[in-house]
This record gives sequence, C-alpha cells and structure tokens, in this order.
Amino acid sequence: MSREAILLLCPIPADLRAALAERFELVEDKPAEGPRAGFRIAVTTAMHGVTDAQLARLPDLKLLSSQGTGLEKLDLSAAARRSVRVAYTPDVMTEDVADAAIGLMYGAARMVAEADRFVRAGRWNKERIRLGISLHRKTAGIVGMGRIGQAIARRCAGLGMTVLWTGPRPKPELGYEYVPSLRDLAARSDVLILSMPGGKDTDGAVNAEVLRALGPRGVLVNIARGSVVDEEALITALQDGTIAGAGLDVFATEPALDPRFLAMEHVCLAPHSASLTYETRAALIGRILSDIEAFREGRDFLDAAAGAG
Repeated sequence: MSREAILLLCPIPADLRAALAERFELVEDKPAEGPRAGFRIAVTTAMHGVTDAQLARLPDLKLLSSQGTGLEKLDLSAAARRSVRVAYTPDVMTEDVADAAIGLMYGAARMVAEADRFVRAGRWNKERIRLGISLHRKTAGIVGMGRIGQAIARRCAGLGMTVLWTGPRPKPELGYEYVPSLRDLAARSDVLILSMPGGKDTDGAVNAEVLRALGPRGVLVNIARGSVVDEEALITALQDGTIAGAGLDVFATEPALDPRFLAMEHVCLAPHSASLTYETRAALIGRILSDIEAFREGRDFLDAAAGAG
C-alpha cells in the first residue's frame, strides 16, 4: 500500500524528518514550480511559518502541521478562509524553556559561562574575576504570563525572588503583582525576563527607554523572539553599561547574529536552544505525529486556525 505524501514547506530537524519518513512519503516543496496539487498535509516550523500566497499554491491542503509554539508567522486567517486546519505544539516545551530562562538568568547574573572561560584561559592564576550579581531576594519582572511565563514565575518564586509581571491584561488568579507598564516593570525589576509572543504588537517592545529603566545593575533575559527587542538599543545598552548584562537565546537574525554580541563577556549566548532536550524533542515529535493521525482519522486536535477566519 502506498504511503500518503506530505509536503515539507521548509527544512525541518533531522529527528522530525526521520520520524515522519517512517510513516509518510516526504516531498520537498519547490515554490518555483508553481501550484502543488494533491497534498492534503504539509509541514512547516514556527520560525518559517506560512503565508497566504503559499497556501494559494496548495489547492488540496487540509492540514498544516507547524513545529513550535509561535503563531505570528502563520497566516491563520488565510488558513481559515481556505478551510486549512493548523496543528502546532504549544505546550510540550513549556517546562524546558522555563528551565532555560533560569539558566540564562544565572549565566548572565552569576557569570556561569564567563567563569568557565576565565578558568580555561588560565586567568585564575593571574587575576580575580569580576563580581557577579546576587539573585536571592531580588525581583524578577516577567513580560508575558502565558504557559511559559507562569512556569518561569514558579521557578523564580522558588528561588526566593519577588515576581512581578506585565501583559495585555491582568490575571489576578495567578497571585503575582501585575504592572501595566513595561517601562515601570523594568524600573522595579532586577531581572527582566521576556516570554511574550512575537508579532507586530510586540516588535521592539523592549527599547532604549525600557533598558534605561532596567538600569546598570539589571539583567535582561530573552527566550521569546528576537523581534521583541530593539537589538541596536540593546547592544548600545550593553556596551555603555546602561544594563549589567543579558542572557539571550533568540536574536533579530538567526543564526547569523550581530557579531558585536560575541565580544561581550557579560552576555550569555545560546543558539535558540531553550527547548532542545531529549525529553522535549520526543514529546514534540510525538505530538506532531499524533495530531497528523488524528486529522487522518477524523478525530479532534488543537486547531490554531479555528475561529481565525
């Protein structure tokens, strides 16, 4: 019996490709060839997304499976108009991304990676490493209190930190103080942790004014999207001491990040790897396969395009 063909709209990780290839015939999309009829299922990633123009080339598409939590690059309205359901993976990476945020916070404030480089370079015999920043009894300001933001908040509270947060609307049931203004949140925070979604509503939200409010003993952590930070303002703030340091998993351009970051000892850098653990990859691939099978069997699954038309 022939296996159903799935169209790949962009490069996907090798582990996901291998898992899909065990069950389906995988076909690479070639936009230059024009419309691609005959494909009910296509796969993309949150970073690549899908546009209305891409969907227009796929007249028989009924399911788009997207690896990742972000929806800002997926044209959900276009999908809904074309009766294309959109599966994604919003919950399987929550805890590991929250862990990574805490790791970056310690990496920047307590200089974990910098201390490692200091020892390996033989500098311990010649000089004393600079002072780090204590985190116990400090204030963590969290921007975005969705699944990941809440998981970060639980960890920060468990570390003895005060948790404040901001977002589109208060959530009094969470028990953390809500600060309506991002600038005011930064001014009251020792660590500002970004976990909000990307998209036009949050582009450049962390700007020079917010960074000045965070101050010379403040640390920025970003596990959200590179787009939510005015990166030029951030580089300037790091260079002139406006803020103390940063832990960054995402950047305006990836993987070709701005080379000025590489010279900054007080910045802890990660390659958009917050969700990359054995456990999360297994759960994510299992979720994608399960949603595809649910679609093929006529069962329900979480459809991001539902109600978006």
